[in-house]
Amino acid sequence: MGRQPDNDKKQQIRDNFLARNRYALDLRFVLRDGKKHPAAILIPGGAYRAVCSFIEGVPIARKLNEKGISAIILYYRVRRKAAYPAPMDDLARAVRECLEKADELGLDMDSYSVWGASAGGHLAGSFGTENMGYIKYGLPKPSALILEYPVISMMPGLTHGVTHDNLLGRDATREMEEFSSIEKHVTKNYPPTYVWCGDCDETVPPENTGIMAKQLEKTGVRNLCDVFPGVGHGVGPGTGTSAEGWIDTAVSFWLNKE
Repeated sequence: MGRQPDNDKKQQIRDNFLARNRYALDLRFVLRDGKKHPAAILIPGGAYRAVCSFIEGVPIARKLNEKGISAIILYYRVRRKAAYPAPMDDLARAVRECLEKADELGLDMDSYSVWGASAGGHLAGSFGTENMGYIKYGLPKPSALILEYPVISMMPGLTHGVTHDNLLGRDATREMEEFSSIEKHVTKNYPPTYVWCGDCDETVPPENTGIMAKQLEKTGVRNLCDVFPGVGHGVGPGTGTSAEGWIDTAVSFWLNKE
């Protein structure tokens, strides 16, 4: 992941040296003005070996705050602690905690959304499935999923190798790869989804976004898909690229149901 104009350098140091490999919520971007605000749970990527809030957490949270949206950034277990289902347990815990503290934090959880980038997109996307996600944990359905250049499949030849190995292990069975491949588990109960990537992504094959869009269409789930020309991986808000403005599109899709 190269340097991008949206990178928060102070947060990058925090991510690298201060963040612990454990569950945690960054609540700095919850709006506290005595009013209730729409809630977005953000899941940065990092191939299940890091949580890159410096590009896919803090910069996006700030832009959501400008729109009157509260953002909660999830730190989930990675590296040797990332074996499935640990990251999903962490996401479910985050949703439950936000529900329990909704009044205290002024969160409108009736229409909460879950945003995920890269491997965080795999985690967010998995949360929409019946075999891995919100139904399994007895949690309310998100009103939208926002998936940014996500890893969708765990199948060889399509997945991102490091993401696959950290979540499932290098010796993962075919059964487990199929179980954790989101495209194989999209049903009519899947949340409305906005998914996007760049056509120059050399890290996560853009085909991941394509197969997800295809399955959403096939099952009749409300969806929107963008593939931005000339855009690679890990661009966060995408300032200065053809993806700039995707956050506006995502918020409109989520709250205005376009």
